[in-house]
Amino acid sequence: MRLGYYVGYWSAGPPPGAQEAVLTAERLGFDSVWTAEAYGSDALTPLAWWGARTSTIRLGTAIAQLSARTPTAAAMAALTLDHLSGGRFVLGLGASGPQVVEGWYGQPYPRPLARTREYVDIVRQVLAREAPVTFDGAFYRLPLPADQGAGLGKALRSTVHPLRADLPIHLAAEGPRNTALTAEIADGWLPMFYSPRMDAEHRALLAEGFAQRSAARSPAEEFEVTAAVPVVLGDDVESAADAIRPHVALYAGGMGAKGANFHRNVLDRLGYADACDEIQAHYLAGDKARAVAAVPTELVRDVALVGTADDIRAQLPAWRSTAITTMLVQADPRSLPAIAQVLHDLVEPAAAPA
Repeated sequence: MRLGYYVGYWSAGPPPGAQEAVLTAERLGFDSVWTAEAYGSDALTPLAWWGARTSTIRLGTAIAQLSARTPTAAAMAALTLDHLSGGRFVLGLGASGPQVVEGWYGQPYPRPLARTREYVDIVRQVLAREAPVTFDGAFYRLPLPADQGAGLGKALRSTVHPLRADLPIHLAAEGPRNTALTAEIADGWLPMFYSPRMDAEHRALLAEGFAQRSAARSPAEEFEVTAAVPVVLGDDVESAADAIRPHVALYAGGMGAKGANFHRNVLDRLGYADACDEIQAHYLAGDKARAVAAVPTELVRDVALVGTADDIRAQLPAWRSTAITTMLVQADPRSLPAIAQVLHDLVEPAAAPA
């Protein structure tokens, strides 16, 4: 298993110490650093800004939203960043949710799986640069049909030769069908709230997708599973879990409409439906403090690494045996060196006793 660093997105402004954290992650031998976007900061600009001072660490988006840019615009950004970084960019894409897609981007949300399939197909056409890009789908039509515009649309090929026609495309997926689709058409999966307890189910869904995988895609053995895992080193499990509870409460209670919260659905499948009912009720009533307090410690421990160094080390064997190929550390930048030391056994398994 490799280690990565998850910067995410921000609200008030650039996270203090983010640039230093990216440089520290590279110095510590982390494989990758990843950014995100919601409806504020975007995912691509920070990678160009911070990545300009790095030389080896991979640069990924986890995730860039499908509705934020057309497939050809996403492909342009990907091939540009890949050139600038010397072949270190990973394009992580996700459909987001209906509140953001319809409220922020003003686009319809239904049928996200079909839309994702079309989107990835077009991005791959741009990167392959084998012919002018054409597509006649339910969501994207290139060129635009004459009766829908000026009638002057022309099939075009990228003026820039991509550095890598096989630039990796990873997909964020939380539902069972999305996960199987990801294994079928992408080079990697970006899960949220991954838990070792669900590993067998995750592997089964990936296997379902691999069975439908085109021979043109990279072998399933090269498929990556890159999971963001919150990590907090503290004096004890409870105090460390307190730092994670607001994050869980936000996604279980506030990120998505009632009845259409895909993040919450993941936690429901983990067995926390009753707890999520309470969290969501408090959050939607505007009582965030009670929502946070309602997050069970066991839920936190299922999806995060919290506690003393010994507490966390005791949990590592369960994580090491999962399908995860890269654990993205989601943590206070200042704690990265200490966390890297604690997680050393994930990268270099401890030798068996003599």
